[in-house]
Amino acid sequence: MKFGDVIKKSILEGFNRSDMSTTQMAIILFVTLMFAVYLFFIYKLVNKSSMYDKELHITISLMSVITAGIILAMQSNIVISLGMVGALSIVRFRTAVKSPMDLLFLFWSMGVGIICGAGLFEVALMVSLIATVGIFVLEYLPGNKKPYLLIINGTQEMDEDTIVKSVEQKSSYRKVKARNRKKKGMDMILEVRTKQEKELLAELENMNGVEQISLLTHEGEVRF
Repeated sequence: MKFGDVIKKSILEGFNRSDMSTTQMAIILFVTLMFAVYLFFIYKLVNKSSMYDKELHITISLMSVITAGIILAMQSNIVISLGMVGALSIVRFRTAVKSPMDLLFLFWSMGVGIICGAGLFEVALMVSLIATVGIFVLEYLPGNKKPYLLIINGTQEMDEDTIVKSVEQKSSYRKVKARNRKKKGMDMILEVRTKQEKELLAELENMNGVEQISLLTHEGEVRF
């Protein structure tokens, strides 16, 4: 037997999964579905987005089942395997992932699908449990409090230096992010860290020329 025939035979035997019955495949997909349901509820618990997207939620969860089916198909035949690689290489997903947590669950779902498709249910269970514990532990660890956005609208009589000085006295950090001057008045946006929110707002409200004040919290980085 030639060397090429040995390689060809070993590859074909490695991809031959004709011994796997329909029942075994159904069990693998059903167990993967249980993991998908678990991911669905964990995502619902940790999701804090103000704009809840149920379609994205379902997609992230069920992606593990689809991935497991792809892995089963790729294991059954080398021709299907090469076809899958070629088909997936030309697919372009243009939906932007807005939250890093969504990206984590996306990879988690695909990872569980790959692992379950290979029949390694114990590994999928350990990965899921460790990831769950890691998410909740890191979520409740104390971290830096995000700064506020202080938005001040006023007339031309509003004194910018006086406002900045007042903010400095009642905050541990301040930074002017934007200034907007108009004929009828001016606007200022500052990034501040403070524990005296009420006192700061009350003092700014009594200043000459100040018409409206807004103190906002924000998630993530804000650029102006």
